[in-house]
Amino acid sequence: MRPTIRDVAKKLNLSITTVSRALDGYDDVAEPTRQLVINTARELGYTPNRAARQLRRQKAETIGFILPAGAQHFSEPFFTEFIAGLGNELATRNYDLLVSAVASEDDEHEMYKRWANGGKVDGFILNRLRLHDWRVEFLTKQHLPFATLDYSGEGRYPCIRVDGEEGFVELVRHVYEKGFHRFAFIGGPGNLVNQAERLGWFCQAIHFHGLALNNNFVTTADLTSTGGYQSAIELLSLPDPPDAILCINDETAFGVLHAAHRQGLEVGRQLAVAGFDGVQDAKHSEPPLTTLDIPVFDIARQLVDMLVRTIAGEVVESPVFIKPALLVRPSTGS
Repeated sequence: MRPTIRDVAKKLNLSITTVSRALDGYDDVAEPTRQLVINTARELGYTPNRAARQLRRQKAETIGFILPAGAQHFSEPFFTEFIAGLGNELATRNYDLLVSAVASEDDEHEMYKRWANGGKVDGFILNRLRLHDWRVEFLTKQHLPFATLDYSGEGRYPCIRVDGEEGFVELVRHVYEKGFHRFAFIGGPGNLVNQAERLGWFCQAIHFHGLALNNNFVTTADLTSTGGYQSAIELLSLPDPPDAILCINDETAFGVLHAAHRQGLEVGRQLAVAGFDGVQDAKHSEPPLTTLDIPVFDIARQLVDMLVRTIAGEVVESPVFIKPALLVRPSTGS
């Protein structure tokens, strides 16, 4: 017969209430008693009824993540690694992860409202933030905790920010020293925080090294490999095309590599290509992609830590800044 909470209480000569509160993590139970209860429950093979515990605590013990509208859903390597990091950290904290994808921004609005109003989650993780992001405003008004990758420019909330200024200076120096002098940049939608920041870092790095910035070489796509391919074809079709294309993310850069192959260019010798994010697939592109690497998996885990502590009522230090590391690979020269 499956052991019950009564068995644990009887073995320790404690009340069922004390055992229950010890297992649920309430702070009115002394730590030695809590550890004794936990160890005894483990020895007896007792597992608390999760649904009953959620009802008692009035918590879903679930964190929500909705892939932003416009993302390539689960096929995009960045989100694969990000979601893996969320799940890995939440598992250690006895939280579940609720993940979904949407086809449009209207659907995204509706899903946030449904999850928030239905009590499906205790908080949200957000990424791919927009400037003046409506999700931040909505969740703040709902008093529902959240943590973000990037900062939308308004309010105070737990967030991790990328500081890529020095990384771009190092990347442009590396590419220039490899003999490439005509720099282009393929960005993303203009309402995204990472577009504003990464384009700004690119322009600052070009000026820092005393290079000319050709506005015809600065263009935007949609963060997908298809968008990167189309933008690269247009750039490479110019009368005097760029010989180096830096991209807002690795996925865009994968499309640029495909376009270069289609044009018969030797990447790393006739054209330099670099990305941003450092997804694992960048190691295995043809040729392997130079990129500014941020630890996507670890960032996701850290965001979970910040959010769970916020839910528990702790004051979390924020923002936390990380600097990308330049990973040099053959796409920018041997």
